[in-house]
Amino acid sequence: MSVFSISASLVEQLADLLHPFFGANAAATAVILFTALVRLLVLPLSLAAARGQKARAALQPKIAELRRKHGRSPERLQRAVLELHAEEKVSPLSGCLPSLCQLPAFFLLYHLFSSSSIGGQANELLDHRLFAAPLGGRWADALGAGGIAGGAGLVYLGLFAFVTAVAVFAYRRTKRTTAPAPSGSGVGDDVPGLRAVARVLPFMSFFTLVTVAVVPLAAALYVVTSTTWSAVERAVLYR
Repeated sequence: MSVFSISASLVEQLADLLHPFFGANAAATAVILFTALVRLLVLPLSLAAARGQKARAALQPKIAELRRKHGRSPERLQRAVLELHAEEKVSPLSGCLPSLCQLPAFFLLYHLFSSSSIGGQANELLDHRLFAAPLGGRWADALGAGGIAGGAGLVYLGLFAFVTAVAVFAYRRTKRTTAPAPSGSGVGDDVPGLRAVARVLPFMSFFTLVTVAVVPLAAALYVVTSTTWSAVERAVLYR
């Protein structure tokens, strides 16, 4: 059996266990629980990323001093900054690991709820729904079936409203924590493009709206659940 066949069977079994409590929405609930399990598994990486961010913030005075010392030699400055990170055992990429480790789980759900057959058999997961919206459907399908005010359309409107609320919450927090330092202060000037990233980063949470609109509903539930988890997690770990 392929990994997809095994995964589909596990989702079906979990949905059967949840059916007495959630009825027709059992499979959607299974996807949410699956997402929570994935986030629990990557929690150690999230904790390490939080510690790394605090450590990088603590290094900024030393980096500013290196910039004053090697300001006329960009190559020496970059080498000195990398050596400082290595000496303090701080990885500039640690914050990316939690997101990267979730990609296989996302693509697994995407495949399970977008393929008409799995392991040579009809994909029964496509029969499951979240209220009136099929878990294998997309927003375009909902608009074509009954429009914005149709049953599936209303499910998506609810998701969009929820994602927007989470994105606004995340935007406000990220805006405060990634505000660029004044030019010439030495903070961030040693890394090309860091200031541009700091300006764009607060808006990243709104990209979830686009993802929800174009991927199968089950994958959208994964993204919504994970994004909400991230917003709450950052509020706790980065306070």
